[in-house]
Amino acid sequence: MSVLLTKETRTVVQGATGRIGRKQTEWMLEYGTKIVAGVTPGRGGEVLKEFGNLPVYDCVGEAAEEQGANASVLFVPAPLLKNAVLESVSAGMDLIVAIPEHVPVHDTLQMRHMARERGKIMIGPNSAGLISPGIGKLGIMPGNMFTAGRVGLISRSGTLAYEVAGYLNEKGYGQSTIIGLGGDPVTGTSLSELLEMFEGDPETDAVVVVGEIGGTAEVGAAEQVARMKKRVVFFMAGRSAPADRTLGHAGAIIRGQTGTIEYKTRCLEKAGAGVAPSIENICDLLV
Repeated sequence: MSVLLTKETRTVVQGATGRIGRKQTEWMLEYGTKIVAGVTPGRGGEVLKEFGNLPVYDCVGEAAEEQGANASVLFVPAPLLKNAVLESVSAGMDLIVAIPEHVPVHDTLQMRHMARERGKIMIGPNSAGLISPGIGKLGIMPGNMFTAGRVGLISRSGTLAYEVAGYLNEKGYGQSTIIGLGGDPVTGTSLSELLEMFEGDPETDAVVVVGEIGGTAEVGAAEQVARMKKRVVFFMAGRSAPADRTLGHAGAIIRGQTGTIEYKTRCLEKAGAGVAPSIENICDLLV
């Protein structure tokens, strides 16, 4: 079993005809993802011959009706993301994965509100996407970095997710699903909600979370961690960052003490989580 992305997921790619969207569509298909259509306004009726005549539609609703799509992954410019996500929600997409960065926080708040109001799940923005090894991937995660197994992986950073997966693989810990939470202060789905999903997955035995300095995501998840029966291990990047610097993510901003490594560690350990001082120590805390 996997979280969110399953063998029944039928995906449309919003922005599939663009330079980035086309290349990512190619890689997602190569990994085995079930992509049934592309969506680009004004390009409806075209087919992408290099992808087995993949049909292109003007809107998500048409793709959903004709192809039975139930998920969307978005490679569109940040200023256009809000309308594209709202279109997916209105079309009934159960899973929406927003990749773009530099999305205004107010736009994200509106997208998240509508998705939750309709009972849909939105991942991102500023996310590397998600991948279920052996099933498919939605987003930009490289498929060759992950192996199938029973450890869930959630990460605010895309590249650190790949590095952590490498250490897990070396120790024999394959992954059930890897989810890019997103590096912005506001995300469509919270860390607490994702942890709850993994807690309910019978084929996930433990969860690794890659966090970072700044923001409140990890502290906010402590209450959920305390309720979990499954082992949860955190690693937080930025431990050695100078006090007057922030990481590249918009969410990596320290205000007062709540965003510091020390404060997050105290909250998480009190809730029962393991907190690894380095990536190399993560697997030691899984046992």
